[in-house]
Amino acid sequence: MEYLSASLAALLFAVSVPAGKALLSHMGPLELSSLCYLGSGLGLLAWRLFSGRGAEARLERRDLPFAAGFAAAGGVLAPLLLFTGLAHTTSSSASMLLNSELVFTSLIAVLVFKEQGGWRLWLAAALITAGGVVLSWEGGGALDWGAGLVLGAALMWGIDNNLTARISLKDPVAIGAIKGLAGGLINGALALASPGGMPSAGWAAAALLLGAFSYGVSLVLFILAMRGLGASRAGAFFGAYPFIGAALGVAVLGEPFGWRLAVSGALMLPAFLVLALESHSHRHSHEALEHEHSHTHDDLHHGHAHDAAPAGPHSHPHRHEELAHEHAHMPDSHHRHAH
Repeated sequence: MEYLSASLAALLFAVSVPAGKALLSHMGPLELSSLCYLGSGLGLLAWRLFSGRGAEARLERRDLPFAAGFAAAGGVLAPLLLFTGLAHTTSSSASMLLNSELVFTSLIAVLVFKEQGGWRLWLAAALITAGGVVLSWEGGGALDWGAGLVLGAALMWGIDNNLTARISLKDPVAIGAIKGLAGGLINGALALASPGGMPSAGWAAAALLLGAFSYGVSLVLFILAMRGLGASRAGAFFGAYPFIGAALGVAVLGEPFGWRLAVSGALMLPAFLVLALESHSHRHSHEALEHEHSHTHDDLHHGHAHDAAPAGPHSHPHRHEELAHEHAHMPDSHHRHAH
């Protein structure tokens, strides 16, 4: 299910590539970015207000530093660095450099947050990065200092992914709404302060709708994937979005099917198989821990007692006693031990 969530997140985000290309003829990139983030935040906020929190755990005060960090890194700094860098480098160079988000996400997850790496992760990261380079390569694009700004944007999104993963057990809709509203309002203020006219109401509504699905729903699905896979592996699956976006360009916009798309797909497909077929098992220890998140009862980690045990997913503060056992697992929120 987690791989499906990550793949659907990539698909929804990839839709923003051909759709965003069409919308850029009616507004500037900064206006488009602010409206997409704002659409994401408003759409998720409306969903939460009308549907309720359900079984999801609410954010706590100790989660706020992570929320502030990913809102600043992914919602504000990353798009600002990207759009500034695009003014000083070619789009082909920028596309290649943005594929480094996957590498940054994996490196930070493994080196800083001690997620389990292994040859499968690094092979998949290398294949997906190579596929992205092939897909975006147009030749003749010289890199200048603007490329460093684009690389900085990829680093910011890598930090964003890892900070989001730290609180991925909490309400994903609330997390997405915070990131969308912060990015939308701050980028919107920058757009208003910059020269250029605002888009018409119709095109602005189209950008808001695009953001609600390609940024908002996509982010919620990505957070759900990180719960079970960790930031590194969920990020690897999400790294398919350049290929999916190019494929949509062929199918929807009638763009030509070239050798780059074929080679990119041939590189990315085995990367996904390498990760999807991964099985990691060893004896490991869990320290005593008390936290809150949506869960169902199982025989591995959530066998605690209730006065009246709910049948389905539910959320409440619960305690994990110290435990040592062996089973197949991923570097999810309960398995971030060192190797």
